[in-house]
Amino acid sequence: MTFQSHSDSVADTWFLAQLKPNSIQIAERNLHRQGFTTFTPMLEETRQRRGKFVRAARPMFPGYTFVAKDGTARWWRAINSTYGVSRLVSFGGAPTPVPGDLVSQIMIRCDASGTARPLAELSEGDQVQLTTGPFAGFAAEVERIDPDRRIWVLLDIMGGQRRVATDAGDVRRV
Repeated sequence: MTFQSHSDSVADTWFLAQLKPNSIQIAERNLHRQGFTTFTPMLEETRQRRGKFVRAARPMFPGYTFVAKDGTARWWRAINSTYGVSRLVSFGGAPTPVPGDLVSQIMIRCDASGTARPLAELSEGDQVQLTTGPFAGFAAEVERIDPDRRIWVLLDIMGGQRRVATDAGDVRRV
């Protein structure tokens, strides 16, 4: 899902909510109805389904979403009792805040829809993983980067190294 706020200012105190299985949309919808701000960063990847390669977004932290405190009394009990939410991550019996700079750094890496953008710069010799296409999930080494952001990688497949061209957005550093 995307970063959504129903207040004029985004709270600086973020907490991590553990979600019930397959309940991201339910939990976020119910948290928004209560006036909470949520942020669920997503990663885009290619998976093979029924013999075809399908591009889909998946959560960066499966089973969790960030929730910003809105200042209401008993706010953590409201979150814990929300449909789709299992519990707030707590240590010592109280919900533990996530460092604000961690959440803001993740937000900076994401676009407006909450999907993480690829790392800005790669160098020759970097180890990467392909995220799209027929070689999705394969590890490779960056051989060359063209000025038009086309990346040439070396894949170890079929008993040797094969040279493959891809876009910068289709790889991530490992």
